[in-house]
Amino acid sequence: MRAEKIYIGKKWYWRLKFDFRCEEKLKIMDLRVLSKIYLDRGRVRIRYAEAALLDGNYPYVVRQSQEAVELLLKAALRYVGIESPKWHDVGPVLKRERDRFPEWFNTAIDELASISRSLRNERELAMYGDEGALIPPEEFYSKLDAEEVLSKTRKVYKLVSKLIAGDYIGVSNIGLL
Repeated sequence: MRAEKIYIGKKWYWRLKFDFRCEEKLKIMDLRVLSKIYLDRGRVRIRYAEAALLDGNYPYVVRQSQEAVELLLKAALRYVGIESPKWHDVGPVLKRERDRFPEWFNTAIDELASISRSLRNERELAMYGDEGALIPPEEFYSKLDAEEVLSKTRKVYKLVSKLIAGDYIGVSNIGLL
């Protein structure tokens, strides 16, 4: 396997280049197994977010949705042979590597990157609030905010599960609330 170091924005990441020898095929399979694990972890975060929505814990919905989207998009990257970067918003990597994805997924990449970026910006606020101004996270998010974020997260799940499973498994069929 070969790799090249690529600079995006202010960060470096590794782009793996496979030459498809036998051992390299095994590494691709390992990335695909990891992508399915990440898909499942994202699904679990969505379940937690749905439960938090029912409980009225809107900041937790936002936080769990952000984590779900991050895991799901990293799953998509790994599925196509790209080791995911170690930061929270992988949207720029999705855009840069869009040619590795099927056309139907490629058409959604700009929206997926936008969702990733917007949720990344909410990550700390949803967890800590504004500590400097002594405003808790609960004062920043409403039910409407939580529902909107969860809807976007479900859309990301739908697309990534279709990519990885080859066939979308409906939200009601996978044990989500």
